[in-house]
Amino acid sequence: MTSLPNEMTSVEIVTPGGPEALQAATIPVPVPGHDEVLVKVAAAGVNRPDVAQRQGGYPPPPGAPATPGLEIAGEIVALGTGVTDLKVGDEICALVAGGGYAEYCTAPAPQCLPIPAGYSMVEAAALPETFFTVWTNVFQRGALKGGERVLIHGGSSGIGTTAIQLAHARGARVFATAGNEEKCKICEDLGAEKAINYKTEDYGAIVKELTGGEGVDLILDMVGGDYIMRNLDALAVEGRLVQIAFLNGPKDPNFNMLPIMLKRLTVSGSTLRPRSVEQKAQIAEELRQEVWPLLENGTVKPIIDSTYPLKKAAAAHARMESSQHIGKIMLEV
Repeated sequence: MTSLPNEMTSVEIVTPGGPEALQAATIPVPVPGHDEVLVKVAAAGVNRPDVAQRQGGYPPPPGAPATPGLEIAGEIVALGTGVTDLKVGDEICALVAGGGYAEYCTAPAPQCLPIPAGYSMVEAAALPETFFTVWTNVFQRGALKGGERVLIHGGSSGIGTTAIQLAHARGARVFATAGNEEKCKICEDLGAEKAINYKTEDYGAIVKELTGGEGVDLILDMVGGDYIMRNLDALAVEGRLVQIAFLNGPKDPNFNMLPIMLKRLTVSGSTLRPRSVEQKAQIAEELRQEVWPLLENGTVKPIIDSTYPLKKAAAAHARMESSQHIGKIMLEV
């Protein structure tokens, strides 16, 4: 095996702020701990939590690298103690708690998954953060079943395009919101029965009309703010709201718990990054069994918006903050 360098290029947050806060730096190559592997990173995904971290609003959990980046793909080049199911030379994609914007990154072995057959490194690196997030929130926490109705906000985002495809593949009736007609068409091409332009249309009224006045069984929301009460209104009796982010803030000035009682609603939410390796390992195993076959047979695929070199991470963040992207924004190392 080729000996590893002592130092590597990474992208660091110099001081919290705009995209320009991301700057290339030289730091030591990390050493894998117990039950970890060291990955030579070929590609990494850019996600909203990275933007929040750069702005100073989402610090890494204790023990996680300060370097941003929550998903990677590459080749394993070293093993920590206790790793038995992986070997040097394996090509994997992995969910990580940080450190992805770099030439090398450590990953917990239970959070590594094989590269789906026929996938490039960029495509594989687009999978972990969004697929782990969608699986745990839509299918584990949200308990979506075939034949049920689901409304997915932010339908053209990385999370949204993933959720639409998986929900459709598993037999749900899918509705989505997006910000323009092009994005709405993409959502419908991916399996949404109806995509609603939230800038010009009332999504609540439309899903009520399309469901015979009943509403949807599940809503996946990352907007919050004044969507909170509108979401409760759009849910059917026994419906579930799963909150995964608050792009418009966590408070609705009109919040009223009465609909939760009257319709027997369940309101839930989660964050992925602070969860234990054991919890993430369970998600990984279900993805391997339930979703990886769908990726390999072409039923579901990651939607790639754009790819930037590692040192252009600031431009990738600017692209994400423009909200013009459709699907995933990627970094290539």
